[in-house]
This record gives sequence, structure tokens and C-alpha cells, in this order.
Amino acid sequence: MSWALIRSSAFVRAARKHIRRHPEYASDLFEVFTQLAEDPFHPSLRSHKLTGTLVGSWACSAGYDLRVVFKIVKQAGKSAILLEALGTHDEVY
Repeated sequence: MSWALIRSSAFVRAARKHIRRHPEYASDLFEVFTQLAEDPFHPSLRSHKLTGTLVGSWACSAGYDLRVVFKIVKQAGKSAILLEALGTHDEVY
């Protein structure tokens, strides 16, 4: 099953900022998003539920200290992934 990826405006801003600062990681991020669309719970992503103010969301690893925060939502009757944030561990939590 392939999941649709929906980008929030906050995610788009954070991704542009990160790629502008670190263009060498653009291909790595593309691979993470491809894997996320194929299987958001693949062990290589280290996806985990979040608690506290981010309860209901999930996070996955996109590198040593880079995280993608996402939520499972319904779109047109199908499950989709809403990309909420991208940044370092301290930036997104």
C-alpha cells in the first residue's frame, strides 16, 4: 500500500530552510520521504508515537539528529500521512 504524503505549510517552510542550509542532505530526505510513503513503520525509519503536546503524532528519523513529525489522517476515504514538521530533535520536540 502506498500512502499519500500531505505537506503542511509549516513543514514546507522547515524543509526549504533545512535544504537551503544543508543542500547535501536533499537526496537523503528524498529517500526518507519515499520510504515513508511506502511504509511509514519500516524499521529503518524508527517511527514512534509522540506524547505530551504532540500526542496523536508520530516521528521518524531522517538522519542522525533530523526528525520528521507526521500524523495519520484520512483523505478522500483513504489513509494519508500529514507531514507536520521537519527539524532537529530539539527543534521539533
